[in-house]
Amino acid sequence: LRPKFDSTGLPYPPTELAYVVFKDDAKLDIYSRADATTAWRRVHTYPILGMSGHVGPKLRQGDMQVPEGIYRAESLNPNSRFHLAIRLNFPNDSDRSRAKSDGRAQLGSDIMIHGSTASIGCLAMGDQAAEDLFILVALAGKENVEIIIAPSDFRTNPIEIPGDSPPWLAELYRDIKSALTRFP
Repeated sequence: LRPKFDSTGLPYPPTELAYVVFKDDAKLDIYSRADATTAWRRVHTYPILGMSGHVGPKLRQGDMQVPEGIYRAESLNPNSRFHLAIRLNFPNDSDRSRAKSDGRAQLGSDIMIHGSTASIGCLAMGDQAAEDLFILVALAGKENVEIIIAPSDFRTNPIEIPGDSPPWLAELYRDIKSALTRFP
């Protein structure tokens, strides 16, 4: 991906990364910036080859849902049974707080961005894309990687909340929409 960083005028290896996922379009956009004072720029887009569930948040272990929210890269697994994997910090503090208010337990875990095309709640990118994404996280440092998973691109699509949704979903979607405004 070095030529893609070079063509956007961004440093390689990257210093700060964001992976922005749109579930309805089954795509992952890579954004980067030189430092906290510069604007984010899109570097590349990958199709998501496998993603289980539907638009909507992950509520419990085994629901086969890809979560929605703002996450961090928690760890890297070079020995994943799905080639390589980037583990998300799901459930994060927001997920746990919402679950507690709902009286939910066993939220699930082990949400990954990985190779292959099979998914049971993860984002399966195919092996080559997983390698590219994995290496970028390794180069930037996992503490410098944000992962936003949105049901749709709220910058261009209105937020739609299904009637049977949890009461906190509108707030989560506003938070995601606000986070997305930083990216062109």
